[in-house]
Amino acid sequence: MKYRKLGRTGFEVSEMGDGLWGMGGWTGSDDKESLSSIQLAVDLGCNFFDTAWAYGEGKSDGLLGEIMQRNSGKRLYAASKIPPANEQWPARPAYKYRDVFPPQHVFKYADLIRKKLQVDTIDVLQFHVWDDSWTDEPDFRSTVEKLKKDEWIRFFGLSINRWEPENCLKALRTGLVDVVQVIYNIFDQAPEDELFPACQELNIGVIARVPFDEGSLGGKMTLETRFPAGDWRAGYFGPENLPKTIERVEKVKKILPSGMSLPEMALRFILSHPAVSTTIPGMRKAEHVRQNIAASDAGPLDAALLAELKKHRWDRTPQRWSD
Repeated sequence: MKYRKLGRTGFEVSEMGDGLWGMGGWTGSDDKESLSSIQLAVDLGCNFFDTAWAYGEGKSDGLLGEIMQRNSGKRLYAASKIPPANEQWPARPAYKYRDVFPPQHVFKYADLIRKKLQVDTIDVLQFHVWDDSWTDEPDFRSTVEKLKKDEWIRFFGLSINRWEPENCLKALRTGLVDVVQVIYNIFDQAPEDELFPACQELNIGVIARVPFDEGSLGGKMTLETRFPAGDWRAGYFGPENLPKTIERVEKVKKILPSGMSLPEMALRFILSHPAVSTTIPGMRKAEHVRQNIAASDAGPLDAALLAELKKHRWDRTPQRWSD
């Protein structure tokens, strides 16, 4: 496992982090298996874990807290997220900041997360949604400053809306934001345009999420793939998105080098960008843990392959099914 600085936090985090969304109640998730896979990730050098209260109403926070207690002799970094008070994902300009992150709501959930993680101070606490029109709200600054002053959190971050990587640039220049989490993968390359340069300029850590485009870049989905009702992916990979996605995945497969899997190429593409601090694939199964960590060990992709992958950029705008 290789490690990188998480921006100005100074944390030396594993390039391959562990995203716990799927452990909070996705179809097929099993707590015993989840705990076993998190422990294996720790054993193989992973030290960065991304969770959120919304992942099962604190369930994934609790699983991570249990692992952190079991491994109290190791420095493991926990990043969690405050859910929006209006329970709306993603944020929209029409929403008022006071209705999404009022101070009493933020402090309530920060405390709940601390208890689930079994810590006094959260390493990185993020707002789970964001709209840059909120940046000048006085409560935004006072809330983040109080969280840090009272040592409820070490650092603060924003999780950026799907396909809106520029919708945080104003907030980054307030000095309040230490880390951003953004969708970045072979298809979603737009963060390279403005967000990554800003993060490099301001020394802000970058957590790259959705490395496999919600699963399509895992390479196993087909036009016949269906997810159970209630599984978020059932809507995302519906008739408006699945056929276009599979067509693009098949084109990417054609440039796979011999001996390299599609997931490995997807992860190494992300880690080839110097602005990225860590990426957070879901790793519910032991085989996924081993495969993903091996991608870190393999290093960046060569320049020729990267140049080919740049041609597979897919610029999209938020849709009803993508929320």
